[in-house]
Amino acid sequence: MLNSISQAIAKFFSFFKSIQVKQFLPIVLVGFLLLTTSAAPSRSETKQAIKQINETVHQDDSTRPKTSGEWEQQAREVEGRPVERLKRIGEQSAEAVKDFGSMYSDTAERSSKALND
Repeated sequence: MLNSISQAIAKFFSFFKSIQVKQFLPIVLVGFLLLTTSAAPSRSETKQAIKQINETVHQDDSTRPKTSGEWEQQAREVEGRPVERLKRIGEQSAEAVKDFGSMYSDTAERSSKALND
């Protein structure tokens, strides 16, 4: 019996040597990773990610709409009132230019410091 076990082990190692380990090992590792990782996040992770995105989007004091839902809500509010709509467009455009101007000066300042360094 001991002889048959040693022969089986010898056959296994000869088989293992015949397979190129360099090709076999990465396939096994990728398969292991695919089988052990979760592809879909849990509901709590998804809700937390949505909450974090919303906080990031609304972190400045701007009154302009940030999401498509907010744009659609504002459009419904002024539906049928073109003067009010043009007024809001003007206000929001001015605020957008102001936001861009503050962002541009900050970026230009940091870029000039980086170039000097």
